[in-house]
Amino acid sequence: MEYTNKLINEKSPYLLQHAHNPVNWYPWSSEAFEEAKNKDLPIFLSIGYSSCHWCHVMERESFEDTQVAELLNKNFISLKVDREEMPDIDHMFMDVCTTLTGKGGWPLSCFITYDKKPFFAGTYFPKIDSYGMTGFTTILKNISINWKQDREDLIQASDEILEHISQATNFGENTSLNKDVSKTAFEQLSKSFDKKYGGFGSSPKFPTTHNLLFLIRYYLLYKDKTAIDMVDKTLDSMYKGGIFDHIGGGFCRYSTDKQWLVPHFEKMMYDNAMLIIAYCEAGIVIDNKYFEIAKRIINYCVNEMRDENGGFYTAQDADSEGVEGKFYVFTPSEIKEALGDIEGERFCTLFDITKNGNFEGKSIPNLINKTQTGEDSIFADFCFPKLYEYRQKRVPPFKDDKLLTQINGLMVASLSIAGRLLNDDKYLSYAEETALFIIENLSLNDRLYTGFRGELLKHPATSDDYAYVLWGMFELYQATLKPKWLQQCIHIAERMLELFVDENGQGLYLSGNDVEHLPIRGKNTFDGALPSGNSISANIILKLSQLTGNEKFANASNMIISGIANDINGYPTAFTGLLCADLHNHSNQINVNIVNGEQVESMLSYVNNFNPFMTVLETGIGYEEMNEIISEPQKNIDNKATAFICSKNGCMPPITDFIELKEKLKSL
Repeated sequence: MEYTNKLINEKSPYLLQHAHNPVNWYPWSSEAFEEAKNKDLPIFLSIGYSSCHWCHVMERESFEDTQVAELLNKNFISLKVDREEMPDIDHMFMDVCTTLTGKGGWPLSCFITYDKKPFFAGTYFPKIDSYGMTGFTTILKNISINWKQDREDLIQASDEILEHISQATNFGENTSLNKDVSKTAFEQLSKSFDKKYGGFGSSPKFPTTHNLLFLIRYYLLYKDKTAIDMVDKTLDSMYKGGIFDHIGGGFCRYSTDKQWLVPHFEKMMYDNAMLIIAYCEAGIVIDNKYFEIAKRIINYCVNEMRDENGGFYTAQDADSEGVEGKFYVFTPSEIKEALGDIEGERFCTLFDITKNGNFEGKSIPNLINKTQTGEDSIFADFCFPKLYEYRQKRVPPFKDDKLLTQINGLMVASLSIAGRLLNDDKYLSYAEETALFIIENLSLNDRLYTGFRGELLKHPATSDDYAYVLWGMFELYQATLKPKWLQQCIHIAERMLELFVDENGQGLYLSGNDVEHLPIRGKNTFDGALPSGNSISANIILKLSQLTGNEKFANASNMIISGIANDINGYPTAFTGLLCADLHNHSNQINVNIVNGEQVESMLSYVNNFNPFMTVLETGIGYEEMNEIISEPQKNIDNKATAFICSKNGCMPPITDFIELKEKLKSL
């Protein structure tokens, strides 16, 4: 018998996955809360996302089970939320879960009142009591009894939980960062660094790319080789491991072991976007071999995850045909079937494809403990297309084709950085198409929304969304020097500050001041899988101030930093994304204004290199709108392209010779 519930009219792939469960699911809506109030029932709130492995497990065990559905339908109103579609809802109830249990994750399972007040939370629950875990059916029965018999205790508990969560957004008095807080973060990362396999800590290991971007900047500022050695070892080991898809490109979410061999096979676009940036920067600072890895990530993103209108999808599942990793693993006979015996044998030897396998009887291709020669690389590049074509005949993992604002903003940033550092106009073209997609499809009445799938998703964008679009527009301007992208960047910054600034001057709220669907407004400050919106905003509006001379942006960046400073000083490695702004504040903060004229291309070629502490703008003929953006417009000298260099140490005399410009930039 096929069931259909109220999720059937939703756009989210995750919600649609549950539209035929026997559970009478509602989307997050006033209708659901009114129904709960009218029937005097508690609410079961289940939050997850389409590529979440344990979400699928709980669905198979419980939500597709008619016995469990009967308990839910009789005693609860059940709500299903896509965490990527409604990140502020997810953030608040994840805070509840970690407060109550000391841990979090997905699926997130919360029980709340019809006033949206939480009183019980957890993550995955098995259907019945097992392995020392309380079963979901037991929990449902107990909560139903407590709701009827001890409701006052539940309400009191929910009030106490909300009070605790609310207090957590108050960071105490604003203060300054400790002078050596970035050094402390560097030392803490050094202590947790895995010298054998790279990365930080033991298993499971996540890319945590913002740690690597912080270390690159720390090295460039303080010339401590240990910092760049950690980056080199980590990026090299990740690429050699099974966490990288050697056949199709792109990285999986994380490694279940310390040597990066066995991944959790889902592929998230945000990981891949961040890693494009890390490998491009490493190609400049460490070794140009990393450029090739960056290109392979981009090829995966463009070929597998790009919408025909220029937007990028969200994720690919870990499972196919109900089995995790099935799409990605091989046996020796499969390799030989695709490549032939001789070439197949060589590929198996090179990429560790063995009879016994390294993952549930099959093999994840990897280069761990292998020294790959140039000849090996040429051979592998020859084999990859054949193996890719062979693999494409398999049932592919599910693809979440939501077009999220945050992810697309990040992809604009990563493609812009790649286009600039790799000197590839194709990547810049992709970045501009994605930026236009954001402008044309992800905004309504001058308000960004969380995403798009067939039509604009209904949820207003968060400060994280705004921050990543801000970053994208900034990097697109730095890569193209087209005024329209700087204008977009400034507008996004101004709207972000209007909507999200804490009235007490302590960073940015996650929800806008025009959103009223939660009992409290939370803040995303810690850097998790991605740097928080507060971290990205502090960095980019600081650079925007440097670029334009507008002090309000510098003041806003300082407000974010000082508002969170107590937490940063106490636990600096949780804020490495934001500490990039601290490093920027300690740098020379170079700004180069090229007023165009004769030989402008030669001038621009010398300012297009990688320096994360330098901003560049082009003004002059054809760029008159820039005069309204920057604080002190300049003119060229004798119709020659003229460079005006300013830093924290003051401004230099104008330069009209590009060789002199090159030497001056080297000296700073």
